[in-house]
Amino acid sequence: MFGKASSSQLSVSLGGSGALSHVYIQHPPLRCSIPGSKGLFYDDGNKLILSVTSDQVFSWKTVPFASDAAPTSDSISEGPVLSIRYSLDSKFLAIQRSNHEIQFWDRETGETFGQTCRSETESILGFFWTDCPKCDIVIVKTSGMELFSYDPESKSLHLVETKRMNVSWYVYTHESRLILLASGMQCKSFTGFQLSSAGIIRLPKFEMAMAKSEANNKPVLAAEDVHIITVYGRIYCLQVDRVVMLLHSYRFYRDAVVQQGSLPIYSNKIAISVVDNVLLVHQVDAKVVILYDIFADSRAPISAPLPLLLRGFPKASSSSSRTGSKDTDSSEANDMSDHETIIYGDNWIFLVPDLICDVGNRLLWKIHLDLEAISASSSEVPSVLDFLQRRKLEANKAKQLCLVVVRTVILERRPVSMVTRAIDVLVTSYSNSIKTGSYFKGIKSEKPPTPSVSNMNISTSVVDESIRREDALGKSIKHGSASGVENESLNRSPDFPVSDPEENVRLENSNDHHSLGTKADTENFTAGETSQSEVQKLSSQSQLVGPSNSPLNASISENQESQAISASISPDEMYSFVFASVEEEMAGDPAYFVAIVVEFLRSCNVERIKVHPNIYVLTIQLLARHERYAELGLFIINKILEPSKEAALQLLESGRQNIQTRKLGLDMLRQLSLHHDYVLLLVQDGYYLEALRYARKNKVTTVRPSLFLEAAFVSADPQHLAAVLRFFSDFIPGFKNTADHTTYCRILNEMNSSITA
Repeated sequence: MFGKASSSQLSVSLGGSGALSHVYIQHPPLRCSIPGSKGLFYDDGNKLILSVTSDQVFSWKTVPFASDAAPTSDSISEGPVLSIRYSLDSKFLAIQRSNHEIQFWDRETGETFGQTCRSETESILGFFWTDCPKCDIVIVKTSGMELFSYDPESKSLHLVETKRMNVSWYVYTHESRLILLASGMQCKSFTGFQLSSAGIIRLPKFEMAMAKSEANNKPVLAAEDVHIITVYGRIYCLQVDRVVMLLHSYRFYRDAVVQQGSLPIYSNKIAISVVDNVLLVHQVDAKVVILYDIFADSRAPISAPLPLLLRGFPKASSSSSRTGSKDTDSSEANDMSDHETIIYGDNWIFLVPDLICDVGNRLLWKIHLDLEAISASSSEVPSVLDFLQRRKLEANKAKQLCLVVVRTVILERRPVSMVTRAIDVLVTSYSNSIKTGSYFKGIKSEKPPTPSVSNMNISTSVVDESIRREDALGKSIKHGSASGVENESLNRSPDFPVSDPEENVRLENSNDHHSLGTKADTENFTAGETSQSEVQKLSSQSQLVGPSNSPLNASISENQESQAISASISPDEMYSFVFASVEEEMAGDPAYFVAIVVEFLRSCNVERIKVHPNIYVLTIQLLARHERYAELGLFIINKILEPSKEAALQLLESGRQNIQTRKLGLDMLRQLSLHHDYVLLLVQDGYYLEALRYARKNKVTTVRPSLFLEAAFVSADPQHLAAVLRFFSDFIPGFKNTADHTTYCRILNEMNSSITA
């Protein structure tokens, strides 16, 4: 159960759009106030917030998060409640009544049974349900860990296996399926197990680094200082070291636990959240939050430390005075409003990944990222785009922000080198999304785009013709479950992650460089993945056990607010929402804009991505408009502009003022084997005899004979007209019986008669 409320609180400054923050909570919260409630618990196995009374338990779903969610209830018997959780299939309800007993309810039959400690010398630290095929529930005791399965015949638990060891406390998240058991005088020695649907993996025993404050004073590690998180499908453990004010990071492999680096902290009280794979380190005493993107090479924060913002709170409620009010209901409402404006109160409990429970006022908040504010806070455009491309919860908004950023830097004529790096980020991201299939998942799940964010001068629709042509790949979403919230007397960590909807949590060999997510696993807190040799160097923090043959997959496929979609931008979208709109607004010498387009074509060529033909057309128009025909010719000859029908027709159009350019267009049509179009253009240019020879050689039978005959008649040369008539009479069966043959034979006779006369 969560802790009691404290009177030491800080009221939020209720700012409007002028309040600067990158992280916010949205009013109203989920209110979990039940008369007679003994406290709140969090069941992250089923993603439920639970409120227990003397004879009932009320539960609210937290995924998808809805502030108006209605609770469901179950009847229970009276008695103390230290911890409570539903089974993963929701058939059973388990309540820890004391340090020696857990009581179970069969929700279908109402029957109960219990599980008690066999010895008075041991006590129960907690329990959690699991989807491991070997067992259904795990009970953690001071003497070790016991694995039980439910026996439907005897209607009781059957002991499957016992892991004997001294345990001071433990932390567990269902998201990672990982449990860490702390032991030793300083509680810094850990034994880990991953219990997933793939089986049980025992991790090598390891020790966490702890600095000494004084010569003879050895600090003791507490459960609230250890946090298990899952970011981009990778399992990390974060450990707070208050002596040196650092947050140490450990990466878990099947055969090693490796310290990955440290982050500075500026507060004695630290809380951890993970929102859309972004690590949020709450400096509670300082009342600010620092954001980190672990996927990036640098350990530098994404942005400067800023406060957590409360959005959507009605200003009328905050400004009303309660001193002169005589209405009791109004006074109570104002009291509640005041409670709801508290930020970083002592009664806040952070539930990893993205929930905050105000246990004193029975409120549940969800944490959100402000992508627009984050993107506006940095001048490093490539880094901002790289960050936005990895976002999934608000992928459509991230996509539109990326389009706006690229469009803006081009209009501002930023250095070509910088714009090139930005374009490379987008093209590489699109290429990766195509390879992994996430782009097509985004197409299937993408709804009509919401109105664009402020200062976006682009169309709100980002679904183009090429997207509509694609068949989206489906994905099965299944609901997972997680562990519950512990009573404070159990000395448990108050952080309980909820799994990411797209990532697979896995432990891999320390020398296996394959990705846990969508990229080669070469990025972490430091500049690169730790190799096997580096693992050996870090043996003081990691004890190696025999390697495993293959990574362990703990599939976490849980539906949060919506199916994640891709923020990747296709070449079609780049043309429609960046290049086409920018071309209309840019004036003067096109050299800069052409250089940007060429860099885009280069980047697409490196990733082997097909480019929208209209981009080639646009480039041809720009060069021809400013009579840069020599440069245009080099672009065509060197295949900077790939051959296409659209490009060929534009060359022909632009070549009205330059014969060489028009010839390039004709050559491109012939290169593309567009024989019909090539023959028509030869006829239009007056080269009808050459067109006849080409049509005969390439067996072009789709051009009407009347076009050739008319062109020959216009030339006023009877010999040419006779040659054309003879050609069609010889090579087209039945031509002599057509009206064209009769008409032009008469015309030819008239022309010959006039010459004779």
